[in-house]
Amino acid sequence: MNEQLFHTAATVFEAALRVPVLPDGHRAARLHGHSYRARVWAALPPGWAAAGDGFAGGETDALGAALAAAVAPLDYADLNAHLPAPTDENLARWVHRRLAGAGVPGIATVGIRSTADTGADLAPDGHAHLWHRFRFEAAHRLPRVPEGHPCGRMHGHGFEVILHVDQALGEQGADADMGIDFDRIAALFAPLHAELDHACLNDIAGLENPTSELLCRWLWQRLKPQLPALSWVTVYETATAGCHFDGAHYRIWKELRFESALRLEQAPEGDGRRRLHGHSYVLRLHLSAELDDVLGWTVDYGDVKALFKPVYERLDHHRLDSLVGPAGADPAGLARWIRTQAAADLPWLGRIDLQQTPGCGAVLCWGELGPALPV
Repeated sequence: MNEQLFHTAATVFEAALRVPVLPDGHRAARLHGHSYRARVWAALPPGWAAAGDGFAGGETDALGAALAAAVAPLDYADLNAHLPAPTDENLARWVHRRLAGAGVPGIATVGIRSTADTGADLAPDGHAHLWHRFRFEAAHRLPRVPEGHPCGRMHGHGFEVILHVDQALGEQGADADMGIDFDRIAALFAPLHAELDHACLNDIAGLENPTSELLCRWLWQRLKPQLPALSWVTVYETATAGCHFDGAHYRIWKELRFESALRLEQAPEGDGRRRLHGHSYVLRLHLSAELDDVLGWTVDYGDVKALFKPVYERLDHHRLDSLVGPAGADPAGLARWIRTQAAADLPWLGRIDLQQTPGCGAVLCWGELGPALPV
C-alpha cells in the first residue's frame, strides 16, 4: 500500500461527569471525575503548519496546540454541560467535531482515555473502538526456540492484555446512546484472568507454546464467540514488546528509547526550536509476518532489536539535525529516515511510531495491514 503519514498529538484535562444512561446504582451514574487524556492523528497536507504561525517541520507542535484549544472548554468542567452522555466514545466525537470546526484537516483518529486502563478511539469510519486493559502475572517458557535462547528457560512476566471492541453507534445521535460498557468487557475477561493469573502458561491447554502471538489467538478464540464486537486483542509481553491479533493477522511491535539533540533552523527567529535542544524519544517498530507454525511466533523480538541496532546507534546520544539535516529532524522526517535505513534488515517493518514528547510525534505506515488504531 502507499505510504501514509500521520502527525500525532496528545493533551490532558481534568473533568467531572455523570453517565445517566447507565443503570441506577452504577457507580459511574454518580458524580465523579477523571484525569483524561485526549489524542489525535491527522494526515496534514504539506505546508499546513507554515500557513499559520508555524513553520514546515513544526506540524507536531501546531497539531498539539489545536488539540489543546479544542479540549480547553472541558478542563475542570462538568462534562454533562457539554454533552448529555459523556462516555469516552461520545467525548471523542465531541473533540473530533471541535477539531474539524477549527479547520484541522485530515483527521484520522481521535481518542479519549478516561483511566489508565480504559478509553475509546474514534476510527475514520465513525466507529468507536473501546479498549480495556488487564494485567496478570504468569510464568512461561518457549519450548521450541533454539538451544541457548533465553526464552527457552522458565521465566515470567507481568503480562498486559488490551481488548478492543468496535462500537458502531453512528455519528448522528450517538451522544445519547451507549453500547457495550467497560464492566461488560471486564466480566467476560474475568474467568480468563482467573485461569491465567499466577499460573504457568505452559500448563494451560492450548498454551503449551505460549508466545505472544499464540496467547493473542488463545484469547481471541475464547472471547470472540461471547463478544462478537471484539476487533483486536493486544498482548504486552513486556513494557516494550507485544502483539496484536484481529482474528486473521498478527502485528508485533518492539519499542526503543533514545536521547538526542537537534536544532530546527527553519523555525522563526526567537522560537526555542531554532536553538539547540533535545528530546527523550520513544520509537515503536511495528512488523507483520506470517506465523511460524513451529516456533509459534512471527518475528523474534530479540532479532528485531539486534537487526535494528546499527540504526539505533546512529540515533541515540547524537545530534539529529547533523544526521538527517535540519529540515528532516522533525518527527515526520526522522520516521522517513528510519524507514530507509532499516528497510533492508527489517523487511517485515510496516509502521513506525516516533514520539518526541508523550503522545506527540508522527506515525508512518506502509504495510499491508494499513494503520491500526493507536496502541
